[in-house]
Amino acid sequence: MRGATLSNLFPSLTNTGDSPKFPEGPVWEILNPNSEHSLKLQLEEVVEGLEDGIYIHPTAIIGKDTCIEGPAYIGPNVEIRHGAYIRPYSWICEGAVVGHCTEVKHSILLPNSKAPHFNYVGDSILGSGVNLGAGCKLSNLRNDGRTILIRDGNDGKKIGDSGLRKFGAILGENVQIGCNAVTNPGVILGCNSHVWPNVTVSGLHSENSVIKD
Repeated sequence: MRGATLSNLFPSLTNTGDSPKFPEGPVWEILNPNSEHSLKLQLEEVVEGLEDGIYIHPTAIIGKDTCIEGPAYIGPNVEIRHGAYIRPYSWICEGAVVGHCTEVKHSILLPNSKAPHFNYVGDSILGSGVNLGAGCKLSNLRNDGRTILIRDGNDGKKIGDSGLRKFGAILGENVQIGCNAVTNPGVILGCNSHVWPNVTVSGLHSENSVIKD
């Protein structure tokens, strides 16, 4: 699907770092627990045999009163700040930040991405250099519980069906989201896009988009 491929969204990603391996096809396929290359299966393999199913690199900084539930991967130079909640199937790559009172669940934070203040990141992927403003929430579930549709962010027309009941947002490299913004389920933002504060975002938007309302 145009605009939703690995090369479009994460051009600097290589297979030599500490990130999971993405399958061919739409990027969200890694969030499908039934896929043979799913985040779920990759994490279970990485942490097999570890206490509580949790890997924490020696250089990671873990703040007081954090809660980490396995399976989980915490990579080199990651910072998990006071009061953060890391739920199962979270993969936090090198240099990423999970901040105070931020909750991460079944998601990937690629290198140097940041969810630093009061964020919810569910069933989502944050590209390198992404920053979530304070209070930003990545919603991952439709109120009616149906599968998440992919829609054009400009006219709302249906592009496809992800087949996933839970699917938050996929944020391309260097996306910046303002404080208290909310992304509806199935949002995909191309590289270098900006979302203004207090905005609710829907659909797929191309790179360099500026979303004001």
